[in-house]
Parts: sequence; C-alpha cells; structure tokens
Amino acid sequence: MGVTRTPTSLSQGSRTRGGIGESTLRPDGTLKVTGEFAYASDMWHEDMLWGYTLRSPHAHAEIVSVDTSEALAQPGVRAVLTYDDLPTEVKTYGLEVPDTPVLAHGRVRHHGEPVAIIAADHPETARRAAAKIRVEYAELPVVHDEASATAPGAPLLHPNRADDHGRHVPHPNIVHRQPIVRGDAAAAKETADVVVSGEYEVGMQDQAFLGPESGLAVPAEDGGVDLYVATQWLHADLRQIAPVLGLPEDKIRMTLAGVGGAFGGREDLSMQIHSCLLALRTGRPVKIVYNRFESFFGHVHRHPAKLWYEHGATKDGRITHMKCRIVLDGGAYASTSPAVVGNAASLAVGPYAIDDVDIEALALYTNNPPCGAMRGFGAVQACFAYESQMDRLAAELGLDPVEFRRRNAMSQGTFMPTGQRVDSPAPVAEILRRLKAMPLPPERQWESAGRSGTATDVRALPGGLSNTTHGEGVVRGVGYAVGIKNVGFSEGFDDYSTARVRLQVVGGEPVATVHTAMAEVGQGGVTVHAQIARTELGVTQVSIAPADTKVGSAGSTSASRQTYVTGGAIKNACEAVREQVLQIGRARFGTYHPAWNTAELLLEDGKVVTDGGEVLAPLAEVLEDETVEADLEWRHRPTEALDVRTGQGFGHVQYSFAAHRAVVEVDTELGLVKVVELACAQDVGKALNPQSVIGQIQGGTTQGLGLAVMEEIVVSPGAKVCNPSFTDYLIPTILDTPTIPVDILELADEHAPYGLRGVGEAPTLSSTPAVLSAIRQATGLALKRVPVRPEHLTGT
Repeated sequence: MGVTRTPTSLSQGSRTRGGIGESTLRPDGTLKVTGEFAYASDMWHEDMLWGYTLRSPHAHAEIVSVDTSEALAQPGVRAVLTYDDLPTEVKTYGLEVPDTPVLAHGRVRHHGEPVAIIAADHPETARRAAAKIRVEYAELPVVHDEASATAPGAPLLHPNRADDHGRHVPHPNIVHRQPIVRGDAAAAKETADVVVSGEYEVGMQDQAFLGPESGLAVPAEDGGVDLYVATQWLHADLRQIAPVLGLPEDKIRMTLAGVGGAFGGREDLSMQIHSCLLALRTGRPVKIVYNRFESFFGHVHRHPAKLWYEHGATKDGRITHMKCRIVLDGGAYASTSPAVVGNAASLAVGPYAIDDVDIEALALYTNNPPCGAMRGFGAVQACFAYESQMDRLAAELGLDPVEFRRRNAMSQGTFMPTGQRVDSPAPVAEILRRLKAMPLPPERQWESAGRSGTATDVRALPGGLSNTTHGEGVVRGVGYAVGIKNVGFSEGFDDYSTARVRLQVVGGEPVATVHTAMAEVGQGGVTVHAQIARTELGVTQVSIAPADTKVGSAGSTSASRQTYVTGGAIKNACEAVREQVLQIGRARFGTYHPAWNTAELLLEDGKVVTDGGEVLAPLAEVLEDETVEADLEWRHRPTEALDVRTGQGFGHVQYSFAAHRAVVEVDTELGLVKVVELACAQDVGKALNPQSVIGQIQGGTTQGLGLAVMEEIVVSPGAKVCNPSFTDYLIPTILDTPTIPVDILELADEHAPYGLRGVGEAPTLSSTPAVLSAIRQATGLALKRVPVRPEHLTGT
C-alpha cells in the first residue's frame, strides 16, 4: 500500500494523541473479532415474546380472504394481526413515497410481501401458527420488465398514485424519470470519427449483510414503546413508525442495537413497525429476528438495470458526445428509486469532460422484489456501462485505454452534465497515472520450482481448491476503470446532522462525551467521532454515548456522508465547548496572566496552551466542578433539485473518485475466473483514520468484485426469487478476495470539515468494470452483462 499525503492549508488538528490523522483502533473491533459483541439478534428481555411474519407466496395476487382463527387457537400464540387490525388510518410508509403497506391489503405486489404477523411464547410456535393462517389468493398477471410495465392495458401497480411531485412520468408504472440535456449531442456526433454504442445489463445484487434484520420492542407504562433496532437512520424510522402506531414521536424511544452490516439495506423499514404493533397489542416485549431466507425478502436490493450508451470520439482521442438511456427496475414499491434515478442520470457521463450529452434515466414499478439503496446508489450501474464504452472507444481508436481515459478526464473546473461546476480537486488523470505505475503481480503464481521440478499450487488457479485445472487453458488479462460518486444527500435535500458534546472532569481528568444518533453499521464512525473530539478539545478520554432519538437526527449512515456531516456537527459542537472553556479560564485566570486575553489559545493534551506552546493551565483546573455542553446542528452547503426537463442544477455537494486495475486469470475451457489483484487509487481529501479508510476501500472493492463475477438475486419470469439463501446466492469469501493494494491521495476539499471527502462508496463503482475489462482482455469476449457466469465465457 502506498499513501500520499498532500500538504494543505487547512487545519490538520492538534497534537493530542489519538486525534485525526492517526490509525486509532476501533473500540468495537476486538469484541467483534472474538464474537463477544452484542448484535441486535442477541437481545433478550424477561417475559419476551417472539414475532414472526407470514409472507406471500405469490408475486402478484388478489387477497380473497384471510382466516386467522386456527392460528389464534394454537397454545402459546398471543396475537395475530392483519391489515384490518392496524390501529390508525395510516397504514402505509416509505422513505420518499408512502406507498408500502404495513401489511398487505387487497392484493400483494411482490413475492414475500408481509400479510400477517404473529407473536408467540416461542419462535417455533410463532412459525407453526403462521402456517395455520389460511389465505386465499387469486393470482394476477405479473409486470416484470419495461415492456410489460408500459404495454397497453398493463396492470397498474399503484393505480391511484398522483403525479404530485413534479416527476412528469409518462406512465403510472414509472416511478420517476430524469432527463439531462446539455449542449447538442446530435450536432456533436457529426464531428466524431468513431461512434460506438452498446447495450449493457446489471443484475440484482443483495447487500448480503451477515447480521439479519432484528429488533426488540418493549411497551412502556406511558403507553409508548421503546424500540431497540439495527437500522441505518433512527429518526427516519421514527418518522414513519409514529403515524402507523398513532403515537407522538416522543412516546417512541428508539435506541440503536448492534448492527451486523447494512450497505443501504437497512434504510427502509423491515420489522420495526411489526414488532411495535405486537408489543403494544400484547403488552409484552416482542423480539423479531429474521432468518436468512426472510432477510432476502425483508429488505430492498440493488436496482437491476438495462443501459444503452452511445459515444463518439475524434481520431486524436477526444470524446465528442454521449447519449444514454438507463432503465432501473424498482420493484413493487418506490423506496429510494427517485433518488437513485437522479444519481444514475447526473453521474451517467462518468468522470469525463463531455460538453454535449443527452441522458434519460427512469425507474419502473414491477412485481419484482423492491429495490432501493445499496452502496453506490445508481452510480454503480452507470459506471459499468460507461467504462465498458471507454474500453471500446480506445480499442476502435487504437489507443491505450488508460491514456484515452486521461485525455478525457475531468478536472477541477469541469462542468458536469447538470451544469454544475466541479469546484474541488478532481484528480482523475492523476489516480489513473498512479494506478498504472503500480507494479503488476508476477505471472504464473501457481507454479513454484522445487527439487523434483515445477509444482502447481491449485489454490492460486481458477477453481481453487476444487482442483479443476492445473493451468491448462488459463490466460491472464489486465483491465482498468475509474468512477465518480456523489457524497451526501442531493437535489435540495436538507442534509444535516446533530451532535451533543459534553466536557467535564471525572476522577481528576477531563473527559468528553459525544452523543449523536449516528448508526454505527461497521464504517467506523465511533472511532472517528472520538478522534475529532480529541483533536478539538485536547483530551485523551472520550466516551461515545449510545445512538438514540434523545438527540437530534444524524441522518442516514449512507451516501458516504457520516464523517462529513456528523463529523462536521461534532467539530462544531466541540468548538462551542472549547470557547466556553476558554471563557471560564479567562474569568478565573485572566487577571493573573495576560496571555489568557491576548494570545490565541488551544486545548492540547489536557491543557490550555497558547499557539506558541506555553501552558496556561490544566483543563481540570479550569473546569473544576463545571460541566460544559453544546448541542448543535451542522449542514453542508445547499444543493438544489434538478430541473425535471433539462436536468440542470447544483445537484451534489461533493464528488469522490476512485480507479481500479484488475488482474485476472481465466480458465477459458471451464469458464472460471480468478481475480489475482484489484489495485485501487483514490482521493480521500483527508484520511481522518488511514487504517479505516483503507478498510472501507478494500471492502467496497470486494463488493464490486462480487457483482462482477458471482452476486445476483435470480428472479423467475413469474417474479419469484429463486435463490434466497447463502447456499445459492454467492458472495466473495476470503478465498475469492484478491490482494488489494491501495494508493491514497489527500487533496483537501475546502468546503468540507478537515478537507475530507466521503470514501465508502466510490471503490464499489470502478472495481466491477475493471474486472470485466480484464476478463474481456483475457478472452476477447464482449461481455456486456454482470455478473459474468461460466456459460458466458465458454458459450455453453
């Protein structure tokens, strides 16, 4: 791993040990590695009941009748609820559009939709009771793609929806449509010497987090409920739960339970409302934990996509224009599809300077599983298509694929297709240069010389321990890709976070407490938050309070935004606390030492010091018995909605860039792929915790690898999920994960706290097309769909 640290004029923090810029250890790391960490599924409560969900076996059907009498009669069953038992007139929810029923009513719209919920003394009792609920269905025609969704007379998934959001959709089965038009693509095409077009497809990927959906709802004496849950956004959950329960938000107290991964799959509600309903009905705590089969039905997935792209270029390798059409399958309910469409459209050109573009992106309502947020959020699908096009253009022009990309790379000052000027560093050409300069792994690593001749290590070959080949028909390929991802919420969303910081003396030592509602889902926020407090307050001891709704919203742990936005809120609150501390010090000691009133003062290493390093007083002596606290919000600069017709507008607050080089070996006879290395170069603005940054980059890279060669939820023509288990839905293991060397650039963004840039999503974009590029180079095949399967490589 190479790490480049570019000096900036922005504050790099104090000299207090454990501050920003250091690779401090995660407080939850050892517990997770040893299995001692308490996840949401580990929660327990005295007198607890178990909840279970009855789900539809059909993708689209009318509910003729529901009979729960036999289930209610089973010993140990305490409640069985259907749509008719919901307590208020509000019976739907949704992050952006409230179109998802709490329990199905009238008809089911996707395979696995919740129809009834049960509470019982034992999980097996609840499961058996669910099997005794008699539901009569009348199956309906299935909408499964664009043709069936928009055909004359097509079944309308949401017939009463109103186009009241200015979406200007041409059909009721289209959730959202976003065109972007800039310049004149048709005229620019006339100047091209080469024009290439292609159709690409991305399969449905699952977040595949290892900790299933789980939570515990405990009824309270005041008629409210306390909910302990694994989620990504406590306050968004609260906003959707309260109207359904008919309770004010202050009577629903939410606390984050241990989260076993998320990647977007916990942004939408799963069991939250169900557990609360059962707890309030029975008057007893209710725990719901999905098994792996349920988990595949209990959360949204990555939108599968079909993409058509056209690019032109001149003989000297300059892109003249770009046209594209992106169709995303949103499934039965809206979830975050409108925002995903906005991302796919606004990032559809990639990290390239192209003046003349004509873009259309849309999302469909279908009877397929609901799709929504997943790491990369619409940019992943676009990146696979535009990077495939870059390779084709380079080949047509006879240019090196990296050099072709560098000639067309955007830079600071480039205008996006939305008309937004990129006003922070955009080192696309530089990360490509660095990536290509990294040494390649040696060839034929499966061979080693010994006394008796050359030995073969089958573990290093495609097929690995299955011993399918000894090197016959194995060829190597190298491929490159680069991507652009927005950071934070976009298109006018009020993106803010709240932090409460307290400083007091405990046991003779100053201790800071940081309280936010940030969901720690594995990204390491609990580590970075403590580092910010140490840097700003000059204390070593920092306590991170449990995340709950007793403090203001931190927004979602998504969009690579938490370190940016919640980190900004913590920095703000710390600065306010620091100023209060200095005011106390001036009042107590100012008459004795003029530096208190004349010098610039800092908090470092538990002391108040001047900017020249003179120690004025220990913090403990300044504070004595006083507690200093600040509770503040922080917002990034505002964005604006994109024009519904032209797509113009300042849509994103920040962009991040990553590039990958993939080295693969392919057994062309068996269609097996071994990814040998996935090198990455990425600009992170400022690495607040370098080790954590590298972990995020390597994790995102591995998730992109999974999409490239193995991960896909297979949906039948009848819109039924065929592989809802880790037996049939494959994710990369340690044996599939290659070496991932990382080169970090730190080019500060002056608009962001400490100059940082969101990290977590960008590497998921470019890793997928880099792997496909390498496989194409090895095999000579076009390969326009991911994931690649063996039959795609052998023609069988």
